[in-house]
Amino acid sequence: MSTMVYPREEKLDKLSQEEIISNTKLVMQGLEALKNEHNSILHSLLETIKCLKKDEEANLVHEKSNLLRKSVEMIELGLGEAQVMMALSNHLNAVESEKQKLRAQVRRLCQENQWLRDELANTQQKLQRSEQTVAQLEEEKKHLEFMNHSAVAAAQQGGYEIPARLRTLHNLVIQYASQGRYEVAVPLCKQALEDLEKTSGHDHPDVATMLNILALVYRDQNKYKEAAHLLNDALSIREKTLGKDHPAVAATLNNLAVLYGKRGKYKEAEPLCKRALEIREKVLGKDHPDVAKQLNNLALLCQNQGKYDEVEYYYCRALEIYESCLGPDDPNVAKTKNNLASCYLKQGKYKDAEVLYKEILTRAHVKEFGSVDDEHKPIWMHAEEREEMSKSKHRDSAPYAEYGGWYKACKVSSPTVNTTLRNLGALYRRQGKLEAAETLEECAVRSRRQVTPEGPSLVEGALWGSGWQIMPQHLAWGVVRDSSGPCSI
Repeated sequence: MSTMVYPREEKLDKLSQEEIISNTKLVMQGLEALKNEHNSILHSLLETIKCLKKDEEANLVHEKSNLLRKSVEMIELGLGEAQVMMALSNHLNAVESEKQKLRAQVRRLCQENQWLRDELANTQQKLQRSEQTVAQLEEEKKHLEFMNHSAVAAAQQGGYEIPARLRTLHNLVIQYASQGRYEVAVPLCKQALEDLEKTSGHDHPDVATMLNILALVYRDQNKYKEAAHLLNDALSIREKTLGKDHPAVAATLNNLAVLYGKRGKYKEAEPLCKRALEIREKVLGKDHPDVAKQLNNLALLCQNQGKYDEVEYYYCRALEIYESCLGPDDPNVAKTKNNLASCYLKQGKYKDAEVLYKEILTRAHVKEFGSVDDEHKPIWMHAEEREEMSKSKHRDSAPYAEYGGWYKACKVSSPTVNTTLRNLGALYRRQGKLEAAETLEECAVRSRRQVTPEGPSLVEGALWGSGWQIMPQHLAWGVVRDSSGPCSI
């Protein structure tokens, strides 16, 4: 008779699922064998009952057969339970497999969700950059429209129109140069110059334009000798191909004068600037705003040489042109008055300079409030009143209350007005009017974070583009520069 082997009871709670399944299969095999043995014995007993004749022995065999039947039923019940356990194990395995699949799907969905979040963040950043780029392109579009208009005007005056491809290249080079990417800007210019020389020859106006553009890049790199060589070459080509009185010749002369001024060679720059002025007066007329810009350059060059009589003459002429052509409220009027005031200061003409500074501030006040009266006074009047009060020992305890409205309304964040405040404040301080000086300086300081102080600079004349600007030595009293005209190439 077979013997069944069961796992020890103390180990049952430590069995894994695989061990339970394995042991259940063994138990099923043992129960099946035991069932077969019981059926065999039961069959033998039944055969024996048929042969027995005595009732007592027959009853005994019947009892044993009944016991065997019950044992077989229990064995079949155990087999049924074991089969249920096996089916349950298979079901659990299927559930676990499905669970693993769902976990894998959850992980994948989490990864996809994170990827989508990253993509959304990147898309939002790209959208923001695109919006900024669109705004920048809108500004560049306006700038290009202005440059194209100026180029057409130059063509009508002189018969030579700068090709659109060179205007586009110029803007691209300016952009690279402003970003400090000279390793891109310089090869771009050189390649374009080489192509132009191959197709059009060296003595062609387009080649001269390209030489001007490359000179601009060299100027930004402080390679003044190379820039001067290119500009002289461009000047020679333009004089030969366009004539000595062409606006493009004036532009090159002016750029060359600007370059010499940057290097401190004011004597060499002055005749170039004067010749550019003569050409502009001849082509544009003596009362054109571009003539005023050229007069501003010439005045700055003379001022650095101490030629103050000439400086006053040039600034006064420029001021007359701006006021007659552009009106008294044009920013160039105030800037030119500041430059003229700096010339007066250099000569010790403090009263004349003071008058100009007050005119600038009064004009700014009138532009905002419409008139000057007891309720609306220019800032310099407040300053002088406070100066008188300080001398009579009735100093205002609220230093900013009375004229704060003027400061806000008149928008002192304007560089010209801010510089005028500082200039007049310095002049008051020189005259011993400390309270008046502090009043103006307080206004100027409040806008200092928003304003970049301006100093005198040479600006090139008007053809098109952003300005060639240089900053010679800063003159006393923080003079503002004249407005920059479009870049001459």
